[in-house]
Amino acid sequence: MPKVSSLVVPYASYLRVYEPLAAFPEAERGHWARYARRADRPSYQDELRRSLADLLPTPPVPVPVHESSDAFVVETDGVVCVCPWRTRLRGWQALGELAGQLPAPVLDAVLPPVVRRQTAADYEHWLARNPDARPWIRTATWQVPLNWFVLVSDEERQFEKGYEKAYEEGHEEGDAAAHCAPVLRYRTPMVQARRRVARGLRTLRDTVDEGPLVDGLTDVGRWLEEFHPRSLVELDYGGLVHALTEEQLDGDHSAADVAEGIEALRGGDGEGAGVAYARLMERWRAVRDRQFSN
Repeated sequence: MPKVSSLVVPYASYLRVYEPLAAFPEAERGHWARYARRADRPSYQDELRRSLADLLPTPPVPVPVHESSDAFVVETDGVVCVCPWRTRLRGWQALGELAGQLPAPVLDAVLPPVVRRQTAADYEHWLARNPDARPWIRTATWQVPLNWFVLVSDEERQFEKGYEKAYEEGHEEGDAAAHCAPVLRYRTPMVQARRRVARGLRTLRDTVDEGPLVDGLTDVGRWLEEFHPRSLVELDYGGLVHALTEEQLDGDHSAADVAEGIEALRGGDGEGAGVAYARLMERWRAVRDRQFSN
């Protein structure tokens, strides 16, 4: 059996906000400034592996006992920006959504009701002391929510093909760590993301009925307003790259399809909007259907 540390954990996508160091309180700013200089910063796969490892004990630990002190770091135009993991907070929030995603017998087998009740109570007590808490990362499994694509443009798309790298010391032959997976992501300045949300919402509210797309985009827009205006927004396919071939990833221009659909609605071209929407539905239905493949 492979070690947990060597597992490749797939099938989640991420929407992240990277804030400049100036956005953080002074004490926390110092921590992140030192952290950004580290050469051994972990990856999103490391976070998922740790979470899987916490589910192995009896009883399982669905949420870390302590909050993570890790973050993702990028530098843009000479400004260091960080995206704190806040794994504990995100774990609490994800646990609250889990009941609608799994059949009750499966959920009870993975996380017994007594564990879920205690974890929910812990979150309630913590939230009473931290009412303004919000995560820097949103996660979706087996999809990229269509409203996320409204935030970015096709010109900001970054696609890197996967490749095999030389085995490093301590890696055994066949170790997943010796393979670098493809990367598909978008990065855009916060001001651009907010502008696109506002324009998209105006168009959707003028042309379509209220529904999941409008509600989801409204929710994302409110979330973005909580961050520093000089932040960076990243849409990352994350582990979804393992559910798609490189050819499919290379041909995936979902942000362009979403922009085309909204522009068609803005111009009164319902047929053109329908064509763009159909392309998106066909592409993402094929990915979501794999969740239930045996």
